[in-house]
Amino acid sequence: MLSEVSFICQPGTFTAIVGPSGAGKSTISSLLPRLYDVTKGSILINGIDIRDTSIVDLRSTIGIVTQDSHMLHESIGDNLRYANAEAQESEIWQACDAAQIGDFIRTLPNGLDTVVGERGHRLSGGEKQRLAIARLLLKAPKIVVLDEATAHLDSENEALVQEALKVALVGRTSIVIAHRLSTIAHADQILVVERGHIVERGRHEELVAKNGLYFELYQRQSLGLTE
Repeated sequence: MLSEVSFICQPGTFTAIVGPSGAGKSTISSLLPRLYDVTKGSILINGIDIRDTSIVDLRSTIGIVTQDSHMLHESIGDNLRYANAEAQESEIWQACDAAQIGDFIRTLPNGLDTVVGERGHRLSGGEKQRLAIARLLLKAPKIVVLDEATAHLDSENEALVQEALKVALVGRTSIVIAHRLSTIAHADQILVVERGHIVERGRHEELVAKNGLYFELYQRQSLGLTE
């Protein structure tokens, strides 16, 4: 449960949300696309309460990538067109190349016509995430929400996904929920959540200097310790 959580994301900026497991980070990401509604207070986009906007219009402006991106039991091309039914093949390839997945697709005998299997089980975790980012690029949302998008990936796949995200986030307002603090050190603002409250906020250097919860989490990860 969240309590008295308040923050502003300026257009085009990168906001990171971090904290221990169960702190309420993913709840914040679920409220923005109205997977469920706030019971107190409000969420505004461009000064308009999201409850005064249709679900269709709201979700058309938001792109979400989670740690387990949903894939349909269809072809790669169809999964990508789910974000933009009018996308031309050249646009699809452009998005795939930007998402660091184009070269892999070209190695497949059926290319974009390759069926990914139920829930994308024929793809590795890193391949699914990069396809999800390509889908995000085709959708071209104004706001991007990443909820532990690189969790459970090995270092090689994480590096590829991070390269893809550099392209996907350019010029977009982004809210990134992260476990690995090294991936959000360059954020414009970092919100540290604990037990449903924002307990610290600032840039990476500022939070490290405070010697608070963020510093503790950062230090533990630097030493290779888990939460």
